[in-house]
Amino acid sequence: MTRTRPALPMILAALMLAAGTAVAQDATPAAPAAADNITAVREENGRYYTADDIPTFKVAEDGTIDWMTYSGFRRYHSECHVCHGPEGEGSSYAPALKKSAIAMDYYDFVNVVTNGRKKVNASENSVMPAFGQNVNVMCYLDDIYTYLKARGADAVPRGRPGKKEAKSDAIRDAENDCLGR
Repeated sequence: MTRTRPALPMILAALMLAAGTAVAQDATPAAPAAADNITAVREENGRYYTADDIPTFKVAEDGTIDWMTYSGFRRYHSECHVCHGPEGEGSSYAPALKKSAIAMDYYDFVNVVTNGRKKVNASENSVMPAFGQNVNVMCYLDDIYTYLKARGADAVPRGRPGKKEAKSDAIRDAENDCLGR
């Protein structure tokens, strides 16, 4: 089933409301989908999407990456790497995320980041805090997702990306709207 992707402000409003709900207890990663969840088939105002209308990355032959993936690198390293390690590689504290962005359903990824996740049993004790009210995460969630997806697909090497597309006016406007500027 293909899900239609709602506009950014609607997603953020729903996610902010969801942040007040209980922590998701068992949002386990889904098996990789049969459909290609990596390849960009369309571009809309500097954002790239798969055939299933899921955000994805675009890397040109000369190594230039799309703005969203570049922004995701920056946002990941300001909000996520402390626990999950640099470049999505994982740490002794929290798991690697670069493969999760490929294996996990996009909507499950959004749910876990928004609402958090707690797994406590005889073999593990892990807690992912909820970030649903953190605008520094929520306003850039697709950016973080596409960056991790690009890392998981080995399309973007470790380190700061060297070349990036320009930030589109539509991305700038959406960012300002989300941040209340």
